[in-house]
Amino acid sequence: MRVLRALTVTAAACAAVALSAPLASANPAGGPPLGGGNGPSNVTVNPYSVHQGSTMQVSAAGCTHGGTVWSHGNFPETRLSAGSIGFATVRIFNHASPGHQTLSVRCNDSSLVATHRFTILDGNGAQGGIGGSFGPSATETAIGSGLVAAAALGAGIHVMRRRRPIGGRA
Repeated sequence: MRVLRALTVTAAACAAVALSAPLASANPAGGPPLGGGNGPSNVTVNPYSVHQGSTMQVSAAGCTHGGTVWSHGNFPETRLSAGSIGFATVRIFNHASPGHQTLSVRCNDSSLVATHRFTILDGNGAQGGIGGSFGPSATETAIGSGLVAAAALGAGIHVMRRRRPIGGRA
């Protein structure tokens, strides 16, 4: 009885997916039909606030044949990848003006332009990624060795106090 119920639920789920597939391929991302040249939509940036000299990810729907992203004085014109949602990684200029800025997106098969706001923060962000390139100092090595020795001594004392006689309980 349980097997029959499981098979019925599985068949219903497969039927629902099979019936929705033609609709999904005809109208991806819920936007206008492809090939209409309706231009970019749903432009997003990640992160919204970015430091000078850092990178930012831009995405836009509707540019199935790719497109371009630009922001005058903030980063060079960059290609947007093709697909139902296109992506581009832009690098903000080191000398870009801090504050609220606007970027523009244009699809290759449309003359329409979509814009999105973002914020450039003053100064450079954290310089991550250098971990391991600097060795520990002599002080750090001595402290680390002392901590390891103290832990070994403490573990040894704990084991010695918990030791039971060999001829103990049987």
